[in-house]
Amino acid sequence: MGFDNDFPDSLDLRGRVLPLDRPLVMGIINLTPDSFYDGGRLPTPEAARDRALRLAEEGAHLLDLGAVSTRPGSTPPTQDDELRRLLPSLAAVRKVVNLPLSIDTFRAEVARAAADLGADCLNDVTGLRDSGELAEIAAGADLGLVLMHMRGTPETMQRDTRYRDLVGEVKAFLGGAVGRARAAGVARERILIDPGLGFGKSAEGNLLLLRRLGDFSSLGQPVLVGASRKSFLGVSRGLEVGERLEGSLAAAVAAVLAGAHVLRVHDVRATLRAVELAALIRNAAPEASPAGEASPAGETSPVRS
Repeated sequence: MGFDNDFPDSLDLRGRVLPLDRPLVMGIINLTPDSFYDGGRLPTPEAARDRALRLAEEGAHLLDLGAVSTRPGSTPPTQDDELRRLLPSLAAVRKVVNLPLSIDTFRAEVARAAADLGADCLNDVTGLRDSGELAEIAAGADLGLVLMHMRGTPETMQRDTRYRDLVGEVKAFLGGAVGRARAAGVARERILIDPGLGFGKSAEGNLLLLRRLGDFSSLGQPVLVGASRKSFLGVSRGLEVGERLEGSLAAAVAAVLAGAHVLRVHDVRATLRAVELAALIRNAAPEASPAGEASPAGETSPVRS
């Protein structure tokens, strides 16, 4: 498919190293009362701890904890509310799980507090658009950093999803974000890029980004894709969020075949089984041609007399 293979060989998330020779599955732990799929299901640190243990048992390679809903139309909680939701659950999860832990936040104070409690990565839905402070925090603590594209805010992002050149604009934004992160001192092996499916894009735009993930390879950073259970997966058939597992798996497979390195998902075990096969298909080597059959160059062996 012509992908640029000049990626880091592994992710280094505060010393927790994840090889990139296979698709990695990031399990989602939503600590919000109003997330679009599983809001309110983890109201206590003990519930978050139990979900983390379950996702680890299912085979997750890393976990992403978030205490701010970014569903379309939502407004963020106060910083105090975010800290109140996040920190006790993060502490409970860190005690029982040895996987890398990512924190889904755009606030510097939350990032610092999470790092102090043992977080390994920051997942910034703003892609450093408003401030480079998260990059400075990541650089200072050797944290990983996910840079995502989002136009507008969760409250406004779906009001206008028109672009002159969707892929080109998203790629340019992410390239600039990577440059700012590198200038702040974040090492290449600690940076992931995310085209932001569902964040200021139409259903058709999300599908186009999935199909053209290979366009982002020239940025030289591993690509994270978060399509799990999102509304665009059910648009064509009018499926509600609880009916989108098959669509989520199809999107994960398509993402891996197109070059994705990390899948952020709700359904870890099913996704892992699907993308492991997708990776085998993607990496399958061509077999040697038997004598007398066409070679890869289209030439045939000499005809026997």
